[in-house]
Amino acid sequence: MTESETASPSAIGIAKIRNRTQLASVGDRAGRDIVLSIAESTLTDLDAYQRITAISSYQDGILRMGHRSWDLNRKRNVYLVGAGKACNAMAMAIDHLLGDRLTSGVAIVKIAEPGDHYTKTMVYVGGHPIPNAEGHEGSRHIIELVDSSGPEDLFIAVISGGSSALMNCPVEGVSIEDEAVATDLLLKSGAGIFEVNAVRRHISQLNGGRLAQRIQGRGAELIGIGISDAIGRPPTRDIAHPVDDYASTPIGPDPTTLDDARQMLRNYDLRDVMPASIIRYLDSAGPDDETPVAFEENTYYLLNTLPDSVALAQVAAARLGVSTHVLTTFLEGESKDAGTFMASLARQIQTGRGPFEPPCIVLSAGETTTSIAPATKITGHGGPSQELVTGFAIASAVIPGAVMFSIDSEGTDGTSPAAGGITDSTTSRRAMDAGIDLHAALRGHGTYEALSEVGDVVMTGNTGTNLCDLNILYVPAG
Repeated sequence: MTESETASPSAIGIAKIRNRTQLASVGDRAGRDIVLSIAESTLTDLDAYQRITAISSYQDGILRMGHRSWDLNRKRNVYLVGAGKACNAMAMAIDHLLGDRLTSGVAIVKIAEPGDHYTKTMVYVGGHPIPNAEGHEGSRHIIELVDSSGPEDLFIAVISGGSSALMNCPVEGVSIEDEAVATDLLLKSGAGIFEVNAVRRHISQLNGGRLAQRIQGRGAELIGIGISDAIGRPPTRDIAHPVDDYASTPIGPDPTTLDDARQMLRNYDLRDVMPASIIRYLDSAGPDDETPVAFEENTYYLLNTLPDSVALAQVAAARLGVSTHVLTTFLEGESKDAGTFMASLARQIQTGRGPFEPPCIVLSAGETTTSIAPATKITGHGGPSQELVTGFAIASAVIPGAVMFSIDSEGTDGTSPAAGGITDSTTSRRAMDAGIDLHAALRGHGTYEALSEVGDVVMTGNTGTNLCDLNILYVPAG
């Protein structure tokens, strides 16, 4: 649990890609400079601190948020609660905006940056992707605030992706150790995030809308501010307008059901390896244990959705005068295979056989995954984005000047401290010269160490957003 007292990186606009100079100094430098410029601009424009403060103000007791206002003189307590991989920036924006009018706050983050600063908010460093004891402590603190509240109180909740792991408070009868084991099994199963969340939400006291349900039960008012990393949502338009279709996370209605959770365990043969406490709970849970499906009285703002990253990258590329194309914002599947596909696409483009004319940028977003078999000998650290660019590196040696950039947009990819990686047509040769076997790195899921050796990992720290994976492919003319 921490409280820091220095300036916020989100507030003062520090560069997002911390090792950009080093990344631009190796490999196919011209292409890297283009890709890194687009990525830097995109991450800056997505920063949640800037987006919240752009639509909000507080003066003379009146909180204005977009096209709505609240007279806080009529409120007894104003609480801030939040969790997620972009929670640092989101929580700081509200904490700084309200200052001493904020009664108390609790934020559960993945990484507490040294430059973060809060006035009234206690910060807990939760576990992600595997929940931990400190995240549970922060969750219990949130429950205490809610359970002490009443009709004259206001909660402002800031939620982004990762909250299912960070805000961990399992149902009675399930320990936090069992929840951690279950999360590990779910994430290694190869299932999509919707399937994984169907289980995680139904064994939680706070996720799947249960935090909002608890606030509602106390008669308090809720303003929810979210970032949606769900594949399939349309891009945002005017973020100053509240949305009426906010879904999932701890503060919105949940589209998954208990039957979805049970079916997920059957589909991926997990019933026999799941902790017995979780199987018992899901088998015995009835209609009263379903997650909530509607909150018509709450006010929700949506800062960003997954397609926004690609839309802003298009704008950044246009400023550089580079022809840009969107491949998909629905990218899923095995990460290394996606990297091989991107190399195939780049080769097709460079040979002049379509689908686009080089030189060009090809953008994609989504959430690829990495399947890890139970018997796999893991040799290091890594994540889906690093596996994607490693797959690209192996296949792109015959595509001069081609560059592939992929990051988890919140700033940490998988089990590594890196946001992701950037590789090009020289990476495979540079790896061989350094005695690095990229194929072995993929087999052992140790791509972070391999890419670090050749200077191809992207380091950002917290970016202030959380929109799954951002992929930028540059293909020069042959």
